[in-house]
Amino acid sequence: MVSLAVTPKFSVSEFLAVINQSLEMAFGSVQIEGEVSSFKVNHQKYVFFDLKDNEGTVNCFMTVWQLRMPIHDGMRVVARAVPKVTDWGRFSLTVQSVQPVGEGNLRKSFELLRKKLSDEGLFDDSRKRLLPSRPQHVAVISSTNSAGYADFMKIANERWGGVRFSVVNVMVQGETAADQIIRAIEKIESLAELPEVIVLIRGGGSADDLSVFNDELLVRKLASSRVPVVTGIGHEIDTTLCDLVADVRASTPSNAAQLLLPDKQDMIRSIKHQLRGAALQTVRAIDTELELVQTARSSALDGWRQRVDELLGDVQSRIKLISEYDPELALSRGYAMIRGNCAVGEVIEIQTNKALMKARIEEYAERSND
Repeated sequence: MVSLAVTPKFSVSEFLAVINQSLEMAFGSVQIEGEVSSFKVNHQKYVFFDLKDNEGTVNCFMTVWQLRMPIHDGMRVVARAVPKVTDWGRFSLTVQSVQPVGEGNLRKSFELLRKKLSDEGLFDDSRKRLLPSRPQHVAVISSTNSAGYADFMKIANERWGGVRFSVVNVMVQGETAADQIIRAIEKIESLAELPEVIVLIRGGGSADDLSVFNDELLVRKLASSRVPVVTGIGHEIDTTLCDLVADVRASTPSNAAQLLLPDKQDMIRSIKHQLRGAALQTVRAIDTELELVQTARSSALDGWRQRVDELLGDVQSRIKLISEYDPELALSRGYAMIRGNCAVGEVIEIQTNKALMKARIEEYAERSND
């Protein structure tokens, strides 16, 4: 018995749906590397370009907000995309993300985005914020398994104590790293108690490794951060757009700790120096006061001596005056003192220098002052 195969029958839309479902099941998303050509942006919303190599070309479509690093014709990129057949029967890639490949292409993309953001004023010094002199609460965004994070924490703990660190562990390279860092910033900004500063840390690496810090959405997020940002990314020779937009850029993760936190040993030396200076000034002030006191005391003593002499002279004058009223002095001169009631018939007592006598008054009359 012969079996005849049944040929499936579809409408056009049904067929396209089956093909796209099959592509999705077979591939999901794919990464395709190629050279950009025919790049254009329509209505500031939609991006169209072709990816090509020596033997083939494929059409690509994405939205502007998905284009996180600038690309242009001739640039080699890797696109993560989902293959599909459009409603017009044209095979295309719906691109989810695109990343330049190679140091030269990364540099071109970097310069394009740098100019764009610079023209918007995102890198202006006027928008940079000052850091606290001795922060008490610091948020750290980094991979906690990285050497850069370890270096930062080691130096930070050596330089200053009593700092509270809120650490958010993220990927610092790879396709998802930029979004993880953006979510970390949002998490920090939602804290009930905002930290005084955010530190974004990444150790050294290749241009590809550091390209995540040239992501446009990440750079814009740092620019709008509610909290001042310090970056310590790569080595001293490395510069990313995150560095340019940060409030303070450190050359390395270790340098970020040095810029952020004071050195307690330097502080101790400074305090000791200030105390020595204060002690010296105090000694000098005391010496000056003593000199003034001694001068004033000498002047005062002279005044006191003069006053005492004056008082002594006055006392002596008073003593002389008083001595003149001494009754014994009057008796020695031949005078006598009479005691009693001076009236006729009364007995009175008479005292001379050498004798005491009593007598009766036979006659008494008032003496005239004439």
